[in-house]
Amino acid sequence: MPQSRIAITMPRLGLYGGAEGFAWRLAKELAAAGHGVDFLCARTEGHVPEGVTAVELGRPPLGRAIKNLWFAWVVGKYLRAQRYDLVIGLSRTWNQDILRVGGGPQDIFQRLTLSAYGCGFARLRKRLHRVFSPSAAVIRWMEGRQFDTPTNPAQRIICVSHLVRDWLLEAHPALDPALVSVVYNRPDLERFAPLSPTRRTELRASCGLSDADVVICTAGTNFALKGVGTLVRALGHLPPNYRLIVAGKRNPEAWLALARNLGVEKRVNFVGKVDDMPAFYGGSDVFVLPTYYDACSNAVLEALACGLPAITSSRNGSAVFVPQRFILQDPGDAGTLAALILEAANEKDRAPFVWPEDQPCGLAPYLALVEEMLAQKRARP
Repeated sequence: MPQSRIAITMPRLGLYGGAEGFAWRLAKELAAAGHGVDFLCARTEGHVPEGVTAVELGRPPLGRAIKNLWFAWVVGKYLRAQRYDLVIGLSRTWNQDILRVGGGPQDIFQRLTLSAYGCGFARLRKRLHRVFSPSAAVIRWMEGRQFDTPTNPAQRIICVSHLVRDWLLEAHPALDPALVSVVYNRPDLERFAPLSPTRRTELRASCGLSDADVVICTAGTNFALKGVGTLVRALGHLPPNYRLIVAGKRNPEAWLALARNLGVEKRVNFVGKVDDMPAFYGGSDVFVLPTYYDACSNAVLEALACGLPAITSSRNGSAVFVPQRFILQDPGDAGTLAALILEAANEKDRAPFVWPEDQPCGLAPYLALVEEMLAQKRARP
């Protein structure tokens, strides 16, 4: 017999995507610990972890706003009809004991990211789109249900960074800070590790790169929010042997046009979706993410684990792992970013990155909290 029945709720059960990969691994570990785990989702992609039961609840193909509302409603309906010892919510749902928050509040997100869309008419159009967006209004209302009037006032909230926790408490001051903790993501440190010098040389040679080339790499799917425009402009301030490689499955034409206008197009390469990210990092010299908004970028953590110096903005939750001198205050400041890239690329005798032991991270704190809350429930009369 399983130790307990646990439900995990998230729209998609699969390994593609940072939040989805975390949910998949959490479900797997809970099942391996002897719990009966049901994964309540709209759909599954790929194989289900051993010992986990996928419960597909479906979602109508009617736009983001309706999908969000539908999933929250159908999850609540299903949970009322079942008996679980513990419910873990990983998305915008209301009926959980533990809620993992992987992003900041809607209003703060919109405030911090508006400048990523240029100025003048482009920015005005984006602002108007957000004002009249049904999806944004629905998300804002759902957040109120989650944090201001939760179904379970004793729910424990886990944020993926201290920055997200600060944003959350700012937007929802009625929250009890004692119920809001932080657990950072942690990459697979066996998979993400520095390459041997021989492997690195072979990899760069296969890409037509010489020892004189300095490769700046970045990764993300939303090029505007990740600051790719700032990176392209920074390239114009750097020597001609500095090259930029961008990983991410998104149309790059607008940024290639910017590179053409600045005369650096031949030094910019958009490579699309990359399957072997350790090799992508290992063949590069500096990782740069001048993001306008990131709860806790996994790419920064992976690059650091692979031995790269990393530069990111102060609006990234994983900036806490980056030396203060490599944190960009204004994600639109291409001149300062270029200076930071030069400093990082020419840094001598840099100490290898060591994962800090003073930051709670990975799956272990979640597993410990699950056992703690189950023990508390069992002890109740």
